[in-house]
Amino acid sequence: MAIQVLVVDDSSFFRRRVSEIVNQSPDLEVVGVAVNGQEAVTMAAKLKPQVITMDIEMPVLDGISAVRKIMAETPTPILMFSSLTHDGAQATLDALEAGALDFLPKRFEDIATNKADAISLLQQRIKALGRRRVFRTPSRATPTREISRETPDRTRQSQPLRSIGSRPRVESPASTPAQSIRASGKQYKALLIGTSTGGPVALQKILTQFPVNYPHPIFLIQHMPAAFTPAFATRLNSLCKIEVKEAVSGDLVRPGCAYLAPGGMQLLIEKTGVSSRLKVVAGKADMNYKPCVDITFASASKVYDGDILAVVLTGMGADGREGARLLKAKGATIWAQDEASCVVYGMPQAVASAGLSSQSIALDDMASAILKESGRG
Repeated sequence: MAIQVLVVDDSSFFRRRVSEIVNQSPDLEVVGVAVNGQEAVTMAAKLKPQVITMDIEMPVLDGISAVRKIMAETPTPILMFSSLTHDGAQATLDALEAGALDFLPKRFEDIATNKADAISLLQQRIKALGRRRVFRTPSRATPTREISRETPDRTRQSQPLRSIGSRPRVESPASTPAQSIRASGKQYKALLIGTSTGGPVALQKILTQFPVNYPHPIFLIQHMPAAFTPAFATRLNSLCKIEVKEAVSGDLVRPGCAYLAPGGMQLLIEKTGVSSRLKVVAGKADMNYKPCVDITFASASKVYDGDILAVVLTGMGADGREGARLLKAKGATIWAQDEASCVVYGMPQAVASAGLSSQSIALDDMASAILKESGRG
């Protein structure tokens, strides 16, 4: 049976364009269109679609408010369309906080250089979300809202991204129960985390639990447009006890600091004497992912050898598998997020299926597991 989709946008041209693309796939079917957020809330309750595509700026009720109401009343996987601007980035992060699961640029030219590729990617994203169940978003804020920081010059204007809701814990055979997670005693020099769809919420959930004295540098590779990573780094930095910053070429790598790979670029780590520095490069034009988890993982393997804990979180595709293979060959420890807690079980599945990960851990348990393994649990 085709995945049923509700298309929401105040532009008749965009509604028609998205509907045509959705209906091109035999696995997808547009069951309704809405011209504003209030109509979206009403039609979501009436039609019970499996996926909703949502604009942000609309009359009567904006997209973010609509997402919040839908997730409270009739939880549904929602894909946001956003402009690639600073304001668009902030709004998209707010939409994810409200409960949306994924986003794409509203200009199809920004999705992919080839029109056919852009159409295929949109269809793939909708199909991926249509396979997931979404549960009611908690009305109560996540504990990260209560985190305070001793440093006086940090603001609290940004709101934390909210988790997907009270998803029942369905342990797959490969999942490691929280109570059985034990530290290996291995000594590390760096933590690497790679992710894509669902990553912003997952990263925030993990990093907001880290203490200010976390002992290792952290390298974050999140598939995200160039306009979004500065805003995302700023938001994480305002919520976390550790420092989080967008990586810049020449940055001296410091323990307890998380470096977010810039969108549209590749993040490399270079050894310089007794220390390490970052190098941000454009990379090859034909690369599928910018930033790419494989590239940063491979770079880290040359600097830290096997003294690395690498984690692959929720995301589409298989980015991270080959980088994890290189790390594994050097003796690094590889973990994957478990299927039940992923928005899309693509990247973690690729690593787990290749026999590269030693643990499959639920998102709720990931931070405590990392802290235990790093000697801070």
